[in-house]
Amino acid sequence: MAIGKLYQSIDSELIAEVSYQFQHEEAQRWWGELTLVDYVRIKDGTGYIIELEDGRKARCALKKRVNRAVTSLPPRYVYHFSGTTKFGQEEEQGEG
Repeated sequence: MAIGKLYQSIDSELIAEVSYQFQHEEAQRWWGELTLVDYVRIKDGTGYIIELEDGRKARCALKKRVNRAVTSLPPRYVYHFSGTTKFGQEEEQGEG
């Protein structure tokens, strides 16, 4: 599984690192599963931004998978993530 980051959609605040795996990936339609590396409480359905291992970002929605938890205390859940926007590269800083 690849390691990425999850941000709040509203203010781009970092929530946590995530371990993710795509199950389907097209330019305008993609989905997969992720788990949060550290225990953090997040809401289903709220808008998020996922940053992939290669730096590409896109908006996504999350939904907790029922009866799918990683064994740990407190439990870390498996989330289904999906999006319908193209992934974009983050702008390079300091180049010009």
